[in-house]
Amino acid sequence: MGRKKFTEEELLQKRDELLAAYSEATPKNKKLPVLTKRERKLLGIGRDQGKAVLRFAGVAPRKAKIVLDLIKGKPIDEAYAIVRYTPKAASEMIYKLLRSAEANAVNNFGLNPDRLYVAEAYADCGSILKRMQPVSRGRGNRINKRTSHITVVLKEKIEEEA
Repeated sequence: MGRKKFTEEELLQKRDELLAAYSEATPKNKKLPVLTKRERKLLGIGRDQGKAVLRFAGVAPRKAKIVLDLIKGKPIDEAYAIVRYTPKAASEMIYKLLRSAEANAVNNFGLNPDRLYVAEAYADCGSILKRMQPVSRGRGNRINKRTSHITVVLKEKIEEEA
């Protein structure tokens, strides 16, 4: 049971159609073929972006999304300026995350730091830490301390020659 793993020769023969399938926008109901890490490395998928993920950040996803929506699609310098001067609790975490994603893009994949932009930025729900708050008459109320997983993806802007 499981899927058939491609050999290196099969991957190189199907390279063009697999790269085309991964590069085009697809609806959520159409699943792409699942590739192993080795197969993605052979095809070079994911080498055009710098990605950084902060897991279990101590801020609610709603509050992180406010800042992330401000920087989506912006050049990296403008994103730094926006995050630096936005008075929100998540701004400092996102600033460090931007720096990490930029370092990953430049050092690991050799992308040009002058042409980077924020391609994706999103926050997913992490775990919820439940704390008890004492209240009157010997009772306790639950307080939910929400955490989030924040992801930032930087890509290189491709300038079209006209």
